[in-house]
Amino acid sequence: MKTGTIDIMMPFYGDPGQFKEAVRSVLAQDDPDWRLVILDDCYPHWDPAAWIAEIADPRIVLERNPRNLGVSRTFDRCIDLAVNDYVAIPGCDDRLLPGYVTAVRALIQRFDRPAYVQPAVTVIDEHGRPALPLADRIKAIVRPRIVGPVALGGDALATSLMHGNWTYFPAICWRADVLRRHRFTDRYEIVMDLALQLDILLEGGLLATSADQAFEYRRHSASASSYTASDGTRFLEERDFYRGMAGRLRAVGWKRAARAAQVRATSRLNAASKLPGALMHGRWSAVRLLAAHVLAR
Repeated sequence: MKTGTIDIMMPFYGDPGQFKEAVRSVLAQDDPDWRLVILDDCYPHWDPAAWIAEIADPRIVLERNPRNLGVSRTFDRCIDLAVNDYVAIPGCDDRLLPGYVTAVRALIQRFDRPAYVQPAVTVIDEHGRPALPLADRIKAIVRPRIVGPVALGGDALATSLMHGNWTYFPAICWRADVLRRHRFTDRYEIVMDLALQLDILLEGGLLATSADQAFEYRRHSASASSYTASDGTRFLEERDFYRGMAGRLRAVGWKRAARAAQVRATSRLNAASKLPGALMHGRWSAVRLLAAHVLAR
């Protein structure tokens, strides 16, 4: 089975230097059968149009939102602008390794058009250096031990993801028709990608993955997830998500996954790890939020 052109949709709102690195990493792919759509979400400090025009590559398209749409609505517009069967949505600060398109195409072909695919990911810091902060050490622990390419799904994968979301959303390549059925929700910000994955799994979709390193995910110390973890607000969202998901999983008979969602072990551990810092700095509202998440049933 021949896999067609891979759509790479890149929302842009951020550091121009890192954005240029991201675009260059697409240009460096050893498989040239890709289409890059840059979706400018009205970044106020730099217009990428002139720089993109200098590249003069017909595979690159620049679109600009009519106004700043924010994360979930920009992701939804990425779906609307996709024209091929598979679509990746990397961050404008991430970097694709040269074999990314080759790796995702191999997974798509091997497992006969799975719902989504993700090769292995290397984490870098804001300076582009290899990094492994606590969140990513935990991901490495909960990630299934994978030697060769494998397709995962059902109760087993849902259970694994409820223990801890070990995937990296920007590295995932999605089947476009699956994304169009489910879309992105603006109900969640931190667990938006995990909610989408569970919707797909409950429909019977499969994730194909491998141990081939093909993507560099940039972890910023000042990212939205890091900030909301330190002040405790992210855990209100996580608690709401896991409680609702536990009920949905129980309703379809996925008992192990439902128990994992109810326990939400890594989410509680993450909250517990933030408590000493909140106490030390006297952030009492954060202390109450964090403690409630750790102890809530």
